[in-house]
Amino acid sequence: MTSPRTVARELPVGPGVYRFRDAAGKVLYVGRAVNLRRRVQSYWTNLGDRPRLRRMVDRIDRVEAVRCDSEHEAAWLERNLLEHAKPRWNRTEGGQEVVGYIRLDRTRQRPGLRFAHRVTGPSLHFGPYLGGLRVRQAISAVHRVLPLTYAGTARGSAREFAELFGIGPDDRDSLARTAVAVLSRDPAAVSGLRAELERRRDHAANELRFEFAAKLHDELAALDWIVAEQKVSSLDPADLDVCGWADGVLVRFQIRAGRLCTWTQRAAAAPPDLVAATPAAWQPFARRNAELAARLLHGR
Repeated sequence: MTSPRTVARELPVGPGVYRFRDAAGKVLYVGRAVNLRRRVQSYWTNLGDRPRLRRMVDRIDRVEAVRCDSEHEAAWLERNLLEHAKPRWNRTEGGQEVVGYIRLDRTRQRPGLRFAHRVTGPSLHFGPYLGGLRVRQAISAVHRVLPLTYAGTARGSAREFAELFGIGPDDRDSLARTAVAVLSRDPAAVSGLRAELERRRDHAANELRFEFAAKLHDELAALDWIVAEQKVSSLDPADLDVCGWADGVLVRFQIRAGRLCTWTQRAAAAPPDLVAATPAAWQPFARRNAELAARLLHGR
């Protein structure tokens, strides 16, 4: 029988979530990784002074994994799974990052993007996102290129900055539409905003304004975090099942109230009707993770 350590070599090098099972099939641990292969292999090579984990590693009989589309998606999936059921070897129920949203205020006096801890009122919201600081940095990045906050009718310093930028209330709707396109992950809008932020960062570095360049670099990373593909937690409170099948293995994900909260896999001689019923937007995710599950299982 192939050892779990050897099976780990079959893991992809991208972001995702992994879990370990013992010989009885009980889940021991759920974790997330930027690089699944490197992270899982580290349990057999680089535990350092963590004797608690070494005891767990001795019990691992099977490795399972889900390949995600982004680090942000992996962070959400780990959180959802642990909030639903925490294995013995996990210390906390889900991640520690703050959950946040971005609210678009279209008021004529003070338009702009705001951080919100929850969805309230009729305003347009985007998210959910993990990491309060990252969300605020991303808002700063968008406002830096799209100064929506100065396109209102408010007086005082806001009006002075508006005159400096050469914008006014007539620009409010145009700036808001572009901000919505960015937060909706429109490729052209995101690419244009990133290019301008990169130009300003590089210009600041060339002028030896390194602290400002570093700030822009952090804002770029935060922007990438919130516009990355992320389906496992949604504003849409839908309930649905997502299933994929490959080489005799059926993988099933349950989405409840917009969150992917359970993940199971089992042998299946042929793809059941649930696979065909999986929404088109989820089919690539389901298919590739069924293929991954089969590869890890047959690697044994």
